[in-house]
Amino acid sequence: MPAVTVDDLTVLPRLHGPGLGDVVRPVVSVTTAPTGYEGEGFPVRRAFAGVDLRLLDPFIHLDQIGEVEYAPGEPKGTPWHPHRGFETVTYIIDGVMDHQDSQGGGGTITNGDTQWMTAGSGLLHIEAPPEWLVTKGGLFHGLQLWVNLPRDQKWVQPRYQDLRSSELGLTTTADAGALVRVIAGEVGGRSGPGTTYTPMAMVHATVAPGAVLELPWEVEHNALVYVLSGDGTVGPERRPLGSGQLAVLGRGDFIRVDADERQESRHPAMEVVVMGGRPIREPVAWGGPFVMNDRTEVLQAFEDFEKGRMGVPLG
Repeated sequence: MPAVTVDDLTVLPRLHGPGLGDVVRPVVSVTTAPTGYEGEGFPVRRAFAGVDLRLLDPFIHLDQIGEVEYAPGEPKGTPWHPHRGFETVTYIIDGVMDHQDSQGGGGTITNGDTQWMTAGSGLLHIEAPPEWLVTKGGLFHGLQLWVNLPRDQKWVQPRYQDLRSSELGLTTTADAGALVRVIAGEVGGRSGPGTTYTPMAMVHATVAPGAVLELPWEVEHNALVYVLSGDGTVGPERRPLGSGQLAVLGRGDFIRVDADERQESRHPAMEVVVMGGRPIREPVAWGGPFVMNDRTEVLQAFEDFEKGRMGVPLG
């Protein structure tokens, strides 16, 4: 798992652990992501399936893409398609993906890079592996998170952020047992490069076997822990949590994840993504690629797309 790695974690700044009076967030629920297919047929796990949107707020949707080893000719992407009313955050752990949108944004992202696309008032975009990768095949693994926009920001001008792996905020736990990559927001004094409309934080952590991840977390934010691979426990209850499972946590000051002493041979550490944000607490009307506040706005988005009001494919 390339993403971003550090040979010696002891050189990184340390996160502080819970202090007197701090509360470790309890577990509200644990769900297992079902599998499916997206775009032109690439495999995904639907991490938020079956979870009440009110517990996810300000997030809407999360797909774990892969992990899959493609044979030559097999890599797949998506055709041109529209979005309005939210942001897509695509984080690549292994592999390469090209992105292009009708506003002229885009680029190539690879191991540890993130593309942060604010659809806002609406655009078209395409995500696809480069031609050389289609020919060659190879490992592909990533995430796509959908972040909702508040009512007064759903019509902002679309924008694109190209976040390089070298820009991530890196830190470690008090015992240097976990590598913490801050993609967006601020965690324990370390900030990620992503600029967000909705106050939030997003972290990818690699937790060594037997190590404990203790993350200070903004009290006003919700907290979600998704396991990319590996096994361990979450919360003060030490609730079991493994690959493809999502834990929704309650209120508190800290998030705790314990990695099991023994991990599967294919993945030597426990890999987790931690997300949280300030809930928007507005009505959500979700229709396919559009996330608005009411059904009329969703129907308007479909009409605008069909009439070419969200741009045209480039290239």
